[in-house]
Amino acid sequence: MNLPAQELQLLIVDDETDFRETAVSYFKRQSYRVQSAASAEEALQLLRNSTLDVAVIDLHMPGMNGLDLLERMREEDPQLQIVMLTGGASVESAVEAMKRGAADYLTKPIRLAELDVLIQKAYQAGQVQRENVQLRQALRRSVQATRLIGKSAAMEQVFRLIDRTATSEKPILIEGESGTGKELVARAIHQASPLADKPLVVINCAALPETLLESELFGHEKGAFTGAIAAKPGLFEIADGGTLFIDEFGELAGALQAKLLRVLEDGVIRRIGSVKERRVRARILAATNRNLLDEVKAGRFREDLYYRVNILTIHLPPLRERHGDVALITESFLGNNWKLEPGVLDVLENYSWPGNVRQLLNALERAKILSDDEYIRVANLPPEILCIEPVPVVAKAGTQVDLETLNRLHVIEVLKQYQGNKARTARALGIGRRSLYRLLEKYGLHTTDVGASEGSDEPESSQDSHE
Repeated sequence: MNLPAQELQLLIVDDETDFRETAVSYFKRQSYRVQSAASAEEALQLLRNSTLDVAVIDLHMPGMNGLDLLERMREEDPQLQIVMLTGGASVESAVEAMKRGAADYLTKPIRLAELDVLIQKAYQAGQVQRENVQLRQALRRSVQATRLIGKSAAMEQVFRLIDRTATSEKPILIEGESGTGKELVARAIHQASPLADKPLVVINCAALPETLLESELFGHEKGAFTGAIAAKPGLFEIADGGTLFIDEFGELAGALQAKLLRVLEDGVIRRIGSVKERRVRARILAATNRNLLDEVKAGRFREDLYYRVNILTIHLPPLRERHGDVALITESFLGNNWKLEPGVLDVLENYSWPGNVRQLLNALERAKILSDDEYIRVANLPPEILCIEPVPVVAKAGTQVDLETLNRLHVIEVLKQYQGNKARTARALGIGRRSLYRLLEKYGLHTTDVGASEGSDEPESSQDSHE
């Protein structure tokens, strides 16, 4: 299978001027991007300053020979494919080159058409190798995601837009409030696209400081900064040929906006600490909970970048505008083993869900933890959903507190409110006594931790004793 020649970056390394010039002329006519070097030292310099797919190396050259050059080039770029050229009396050396990582070899005198076949074969092997590396990297970064669920009119429109835009290679901007499922939309677009078997790489701009974010996106070379103990490919390289999903796109700093604009315009990146330009072709999906047009007007976001990514836009509606989807999401999340007490669904559907689907799923997870059995009761739901005054939970301003920590703090506060009385605490939490015991054990709590003695409790009720 002949691959697009314009994508194949070829290097010819041979000290024989006539052969080198003839080969360069021939492969340029094949529309390859060809460079040449008359020595191993010149070849290494070209490798450091450009991206190469295949190198054709003469085994016998003055100075550093072909075998030594092979090892040096493989150290610089392990994915570079190398075809060795040797005289008829040096077949053993060519076999040795194969053991050291050469893709193939050819004995001089050669036919350039035959060499072309070996170059194509090596290129294909290199592409498979690169894809395997990409997939392994993407797998490490992948996050198990919930399916995109909805039957409301607003979500039906989203599904239609996913189908319409999936086949396009243009960037897509996904807008929506926090917690609405923008990453799920990105995954759905990728799965419905011709790139579904290629990597989908995800990054959240709000989760990383600017310097680290630049390194994550564009990669860095060894020694580029303190702590850069080895070269590292960026996410654009990992996503090459696939899809890169940039979440919280509106959080990008000005300098990174400029670098990203260049990638979108000409497909060129440069690792931190490198002068080598690398060509990448990754489809960009960007998501934001900000109004980017307002950000442009305020001077915080580049206008040219905004129009570059805003070619196709999908607006993800908040949960409060998705009539009927709360019940559907609840049913899907709980599965067949869990049941709802009468009135629970009414409470869920009447709440405005400012945190959207993420908040709903957290509320259901909390209810499962607090349930005595596989039955969700109104008392198991968070206080803010029930529109009652919650027991105050103290957390330092500006800190992020996860659901597990909030549940533990809530149990502690209720225990304090009832001076460690477990029967009253259990009733206030809407759970049975034994469920409270399990929570206390899980969270490593004792009644003495909240200023009460073990004896400050009520007799166990018949209901509690049968749990």
